[in-house]
Amino acid sequence: MNSQRDLLIRSSEKVIGHYELLLAGAKNEHERELYRQRIERERRLIRDLQGEWDHRAA
Repeated sequence: MNSQRDLLIRSSEKVIGHYELLLAGAKNEHERELYRQRIERERRLIRDLQGEWDHRAA
């Protein structure tokens, strides 16, 4: 189970990296906000995955 969770976390981190590249090249404020929201969504997913593991260990 741990490897699946780690894979999901690494995948989300990779997605964040791609969105950060897109954010850096965004042409307008609408695009920047869209990428910021998607980055935050991925960060929430990572926190949820990490929190789920913490609760199981307790």
